[in-house]
Amino acid sequence: MIKTDQAAKRYRQSETRRMRNRMTKSTILTAKKRFLAAVKENDKDKAGTELASLLKLLDTSAGKGLFHKKTVARKKSRLHKVLNSMSS
Repeated sequence: MIKTDQAAKRYRQSETRRMRNRMTKSTILTAKKRFLAAVKENDKDKAGTELASLLKLLDTSAGKGLFHKKTVARKKSRLHKVLNSMSS
């Protein structure tokens, strides 16, 4: 039970932030699935555009503090590796 007004406000703020973070993470996972589906179809052009949109989402989330910048760098590196491993 929340006893003070300050604690109630902090709870409301943390819930709002938690839901926003969950939404952003879900969007990133969906974009990743679209990218991997394009890779599986061996469609390099579609995979490139999907990767570009995914990288933008990752960079934005790192800038807002959702992920650490080195975590995002590692994820981007692995995604680029997947794209480069595709046959031309």
